[in-house]
Amino acid sequence: MVDYNSRYSTAPTRSAAEIDEGLRAYMLTVYNYMASALALTGLAAYVTANTPAVLEMFYTMEGGFLAPTMLGYIAMFSPLAFILVINFGINKMQASTVQMIFWAFAVVMGISLSNILLMYTGTNVAKTFFVTAAAFGSLSLYGYTTKKNLTGMGSFLIMGLFGLIIASVVNIFMQSSAMEFIISVAGVLIFAGLTAYDTQRIKLMYLENDHSETHTKKAIMGALSLYLDFINMFLFLLRFMGNRE
Repeated sequence: MVDYNSRYSTAPTRSAAEIDEGLRAYMLTVYNYMASALALTGLAAYVTANTPAVLEMFYTMEGGFLAPTMLGYIAMFSPLAFILVINFGINKMQASTVQMIFWAFAVVMGISLSNILLMYTGTNVAKTFFVTAAAFGSLSLYGYTTKKNLTGMGSFLIMGLFGLIIASVVNIFMQSSAMEFIISVAGVLIFAGLTAYDTQRIKLMYLENDHSETHTKKAIMGALSLYLDFINMFLFLLRFMGNRE
């Protein structure tokens, strides 16, 4: 079990009440970054899907199916590039630079996800979003309040995530509906667990450095982790709840 009091001892000049207040403010900053990024992603997806001139830049119809253009493929893989830049360059970048990259990532992510607004009904997308939001809120609250150390569960889930990626790649060639169902179930469970794990991890990292610049970077990295948990849980749930148009 994690001894939270031992972490408080790293800042002897501050009372436990002050630390708790600072932690709540810090977590609120993380959630605000995450919520803002989700809103920006949703706006970018909506504008892309509902603006013909923009949509034609990223998608084309081939044989009755929607297919990405070259720019569309770039938009699909760009989010990964942004994540790598943030993860490997964060120590060298200023907080303001990390913020700009984070917002740019949210926009590109929205463009890459705009196709779901064309594949599924608006009602199903909205319903799935609110179900995901409710589940995410409950799981994140559990991660924040639990006294149980979730580190072991996190390691197991990360291993499961690698297995999920491999299975998804294999199923691209197999096109098995049964495997797709299993992957979808596993995806929901894995990202549900990661939501709780990442919330606790972000909370426990709070006291490692009191420098405001470092805290801003940590808040953005925490928001990025929770954002990815939310988006992936949403996408896997959409496979169950969504009706294709």
